Amino acid sequence: MKLVVFGLTISSSWGNGHATLWRGLCRALADRGHSVTFFEHDAPYYSAHRDTVDPAGCDLRLYSEWAGIRAEALTLLHDADVGMVTSFCPDARDASTLLLASKVPVTAYYDMDTPITLDALAHGERPPYVPLEGLADYDVVFSYSGGRSLDLVRSLLGARNAAPLYGSVDPAIHRRVTERSDFRADLSYLGTYAANREEALDRLFMAPARRRPDARFVLAGSQYPADFKWADSVRYLSHLPPADHSAFYSSSKWTLNITRGPMATLGHCPSGRLFEAAACAAPILTDGWDGLDAFFAPGEELLVASTSEHVLAALDMDDAQRERIGLRARERALDCHTAAVRAQELERAIEEAVSHRGGRAQHSAHSTAPSTSHREHVALRTAHRTSHIARST
Repeated sequence: MKLVVFGLTISSSWGNGHATLWRGLCRALADRGHSVTFFEHDAPYYSAHRDTVDPAGCDLRLYSEWAGIRAEALTLLHDADVGMVTSFCPDARDASTLLLASKVPVTAYYDMDTPITLDALAHGERPPYVPLEGLADYDVVFSYSGGRSLDLVRSLLGARNAAPLYGSVDPAIHRRVTERSDFRADLSYLGTYAANREEALDRLFMAPARRRPDARFVLAGSQYPADFKWADSVRYLSHLPPADHSAFYSSSKWTLNITRGPMATLGHCPSGRLFEAAACAAPILTDGWDGLDAFFAPGEELLVASTSEHVLAALDMDDAQRERIGLRARERALDCHTAAVRAQELERAIEEAVSHRGGRAQHSAHSTAPSTSHREHVALRTAHRTSHIARST
C-alpha cells in the first residue's frame, strides 16, 4: 500500500504530538510492507527545532510553498493507494481539494486533534484545517478520540465513515532504560504548556511540590509563559527531544499525565504520552476521564489522582507496589497500544472503507451504470493488496 500524507510535521517534535506518533506509525507500516510519503510545510518554528530529516519508513517531502509542490503531489497521488490529510496541516484545504479531485483510490482524513476541532465548532469557529464543505466526501475519517466524538464528527462534519485511530507508542524508541541522575524524580511531568490544563497541573504537580520541598520534581515541555507560577523545588527542562524520553520516564518514581480540557471533556482520548510512559514501565498518575478504563485498568495499571492528597499518597507508596503498577502498564501498552497495533487497525479500516465503496459501486452498476469507475476498480485492488500484506505478516 502506498500512502501519501499531507500533515503538520514529522520532522520536529517541538510543541506538538503529531511527529512522534507519525514516526512510530511510519516505521510500523514499513515493517508491514507499506510505504509513506509525507508532505510537510517547512515552517521556521519546526526547522529551528528539527530532530530528524530521515524518519524511518517515510519519504519526507519538505516544501516552502503549496504552489511549488502541487504538481508533484498530484503525480504521487495518481500512483498511490491512499491519500490522507491531517488536522493542523497548514495547507489542509488546498490539499483536500487536490486529494478529492485526484484518482487516488481511497481518500482519508485524520483528525489528530478531534476534541480541539469539536470544541472550536461548539464555539462557532471553523478550524482552518477543516474543509469548508465538511468531510462527507472522504471515504474514511479517522479520529484521535473515540466514544461520542465519532457521533459528533458524523453529525457536525458529515463524515460517512468515522473510525478511531488512537495514539500509540513505538517500543523501539520508548522502552525501559538505565536511569539518569539529571532526570531522577519522585514525580515527573512531560508536556507542552496548555492553558486548559494549567489548573490541573498546579493541583496535581505544583501544589505537591510546594508541600514536599525535599522531594525531586522535574517538568519538561515547551511554551510555558514567563509568568507561569513555578514551585521552587521544580526543575524545568524547556525541551526534551524524543531520544531522551525513555531515560526521562525510566528515571521517574512516578510520572504524571494530564489530559487537555477538551480531551478530558469528551473522553476516550488518551494522549500519546500516556502510552510512552507506560512502555517505559513508569508508574503513572493520571487525571480521570470517561473511557480511561478501555485503555488501562485504574488501580492496577495506573492510578487516578484528582487531588494533591492523592498525589502525596502515591509518593508514599512502597517501591514494590509502585513498580508492579508500572510493569502491568508496560504489558498492556505492548499488547494493545503499539504503533504496530495501530498500523493493523489502519489497514482494517481502509479495507472496510474500500469494501463499503465496492458495495455502493456494485449497487450503482446494477441500477444506473454498466460498470464501476476506474477509481472503484483500483480501490478494490488496493484492498486486495492490503489484505494480502496483512495475512502474510
